[in-house]
Amino acid sequence: MKLLTYNFLTSKCIRGVKVGYPLKLNIVEKKVVSSDFNSEFISRMIPRLDWEAIKLAATHVGADLPATLPEDIATDTETLQKLHHVLMEVDVVEGTLECPETGRVFPISDGIPNMLLNEDEV
Repeated sequence: MKLLTYNFLTSKCIRGVKVGYPLKLNIVEKKVVSSDFNSEFISRMIPRLDWEAIKLAATHVGADLPATLPEDIATDTETLQKLHHVLMEVDVVEGTLECPETGRVFPISDGIPNMLLNEDEV
């Protein structure tokens, strides 16, 4: 699972959950897969990102992003490259995602997050 995907996952479909975001990320196994840097793609994704959630995920993978989103990020190549690495090159192979409100744990197996709910959770 790419961390770009992680940015969009929520558990608010669980009965009683109001926000369900950001999910707590627990990485058991990760791999880094090199990909071509595309500054335009990363720049266009920035408005869709929750900076705090991505910054927290970055710390889990050993990356260092600025505390706040730089205003001139479109021209800040160094930060864009770091963001590219976090979003596109880090692949979570095994781990879990945990709902911040209920504590419900969703497994990540072979890079695929299983977000299926039990019938009593809907």
